[in-house]
Amino acid sequence: MKLGLAAWPLAAILNIGLTVSPAAIAQQQPAVPDAPSPQPPPKLSGADGTSITPGKGAGDVPAGPTSSSNTPTADDYQPPPSNIAPPPEGKDTFQATPPETPASGEAFSKPPTIVLNVNFVEVPVTVKDTKGKLVAGLTWRDFRVFENNSREPLRLFTVDPAPLSVAFVVDQSLTSDVMEKVNNSLGAIQGALTPYDEISVLTYSNGVQPRSHGFTGAQSARVPFILSMTKSSGTEELVPVNSGPLAGCGVTQNGNCVDPNLQQGRSAGSGSFITIPKEIHTLNDAILAAAKELSARPKERRRIIYVISDGKEAGSKATYKEVVRYLQTNSIAVYGTAVGTSAIWGEGYISRFHLPFQMRDNQLYSYTVATGGTLDSEPSLDGIEKSYAKIAEEARTQYTLGYLSHQPFIDGKYRAIDVRVERPGLEVISKKGYYPNAQDAR
Repeated sequence: MKLGLAAWPLAAILNIGLTVSPAAIAQQQPAVPDAPSPQPPPKLSGADGTSITPGKGAGDVPAGPTSSSNTPTADDYQPPPSNIAPPPEGKDTFQATPPETPASGEAFSKPPTIVLNVNFVEVPVTVKDTKGKLVAGLTWRDFRVFENNSREPLRLFTVDPAPLSVAFVVDQSLTSDVMEKVNNSLGAIQGALTPYDEISVLTYSNGVQPRSHGFTGAQSARVPFILSMTKSSGTEELVPVNSGPLAGCGVTQNGNCVDPNLQQGRSAGSGSFITIPKEIHTLNDAILAAAKELSARPKERRRIIYVISDGKEAGSKATYKEVVRYLQTNSIAVYGTAVGTSAIWGEGYISRFHLPFQMRDNQLYSYTVATGGTLDSEPSLDGIEKSYAKIAEEARTQYTLGYLSHQPFIDGKYRAIDVRVERPGLEVISKKGYYPNAQDAR
């Protein structure tokens, strides 16, 4: 018998003769276990212990008629169980889970955190009755929110008052009599705000002038001084004459016209006609400048632009569409108090319509409608002062609704919003839509 080198002990390698028996070799090799024998598969059984045959079902259920095809027949139909209760009639079953309702005082100090790659949309809503009074006591079940005609389930509902960041814009191109009322009413602005609010002040006429250079506390001692810089003498409402004996330059001094606006020749006209100077009211530029300051404020604060003006717009570099898009992208609402001719009954309504090739007489109304704000028309000093507190109350005591948009994440497209209340005789005021913003991503 021949053995390999690995099977020989050390003595064999050293040429020492040894005799190895087959029994000893067998003891050195490990035993190989036998392969397991095949076992039958376990029988299938149902929840009640009955046996189940593959392809036939449970043993106690009679098999249906055999067929060579898999198409179900009328005999195979089983009626649904009758123990399922039908939905209640007359009640909304779209959303069974209530939205998140923070505790009182925690809605804006501790905003909800939802980790999803979607846009979280916050919609402040004001609800009024037929007399224009605010309606309180509504619940989340009373509201319906639609985005691009698709209903969205609410993820946030709160009635907590929100701290305000207000950019106050004063029109200095008003006539002198209206400007005097505005100057006397500025002291009531600080009384309409709380210590939790903040304010920034801007003025405009032929261009925008920031007065506060940033935001300051609403009850700060700086606010009265800042508001005093917004006072102006206004402009004189002159009736231009371009025909008759009074046309041209009737009063001269040293051979020159006393009023340069009526100077004859060149751009001002000639001896036969007068070029009437154009009015300048840079409302668009003023709202855009205020919106840029507000866009840097925290998202937990309610961003508001409050404009006191007659609403006229002429001579701005920014267009209305550009400014509205910026407002809707940064969740900024425009409120206002209409004064002057825009506050006169009848004429204030007609001034909302724009005539081609003419100056816009009331562009402020369009801003409030597009952003979910309100416009209060007040011709008197007492009415202007009361409008400050009235609009501040509306902006602070709104219903705040929140939902997750089903639209693609930041596609840059406009999304229409429609908020409804399932109660008759109520007016719902909210923004008409928005553009997605990366800051609102969750």
